[in-house]
Amino acid sequence: MSNPSTSVPPQRRTFLVLLPLIAFIGLALLFWFRLGSGDPSRIPSALIGRPAPQTVLSQLEGLQDNGTQVPGLDPAAFKGKVSLVNVWASWCVPCHDEAPLLTELAKDKRFQLVGINYKDAADNARRFLGRYGNPFSRVGVDANGRASIEWGVYGVPETFVVGREGTIVYKLVGPITPDNLQKVLLPQMEKALK
Repeated sequence: MSNPSTSVPPQRRTFLVLLPLIAFIGLALLFWFRLGSGDPSRIPSALIGRPAPQTVLSQLEGLQDNGTQVPGLDPAAFKGKVSLVNVWASWCVPCHDEAPLLTELAKDKRFQLVGINYKDAADNARRFLGRYGNPFSRVGVDANGRASIEWGVYGVPETFVVGREGTIVYKLVGPITPDNLQKVLLPQMEKALK
């Protein structure tokens, strides 16, 4: 009777030993190229091309603009205007980074900036806007996160471009940066103006 290990040629034995390692490396490369090296802001949204959610959100109590209470979110406000809807929270570190860029964007009166304050304490949200300035013409409070689920939010911050017809035309996952503002967000907003 012959020994089974001696009946397999040495090259084939080496290949069989290395096969699990080759399979592992192949899977690791696949995950790297499909997940790791991709831009997280390019996560697709099923809402692109669809009407913005018709969720009414209450105002952020005590948030004033020139002595007048800043209104909450009313979907009717999207009609006839190109809107940038930013989902943010005071506890969100990247939201602090993007706040100065939103303040700059608010100077362009061709667009309306709308904020959805996500799972935040009202005092903290007002302090946040007091620190950076309030770029929003409207701020809706999403205390329990349900409205953000309707918007298809993965996490904060996220930003949506809503066209004049009230349709979502673009979604940016993650913070607004100087780079994606110039290369992606502003061109999408300009396109929505046409």
